[in-house]
Amino acid sequence: MKWNLSRIMSSAWVIFRKHLISFSEALHRAWLCAKAETVNAARIEAAKAAAGIVEAVNTWSGWKAIGREVIHGSKAVFGVDLIYGSKGDGAIYKARFFTLSQTE
Repeated sequence: MKWNLSRIMSSAWVIFRKHLISFSEALHRAWLCAKAETVNAARIEAAKAAAGIVEAVNTWSGWKAIGREVIHGSKAVFGVDLIYGSKGDGAIYKARFFTLSQTE
């Protein structure tokens, strides 16, 4: 697997400035995030396939970031436990996903 080293280093600088930690710790966390991305993507695809969803999915904040709003009262079509690496502990969080048809 090829790693985007420029993106990892940029992420390390963002983490370094945001959390006020040593740069080596920030770089460690950036690598955790990069490694978690592949695992998270696989988990999302597996859950999407298990739910039988074929259209685009995203989290509430993901849809909001690209300018779409989840319709009030919509229920998430599936949830996935994802790895969050930027805090350095590899914590697991529950992400809920909505389809494109549930947004406006």
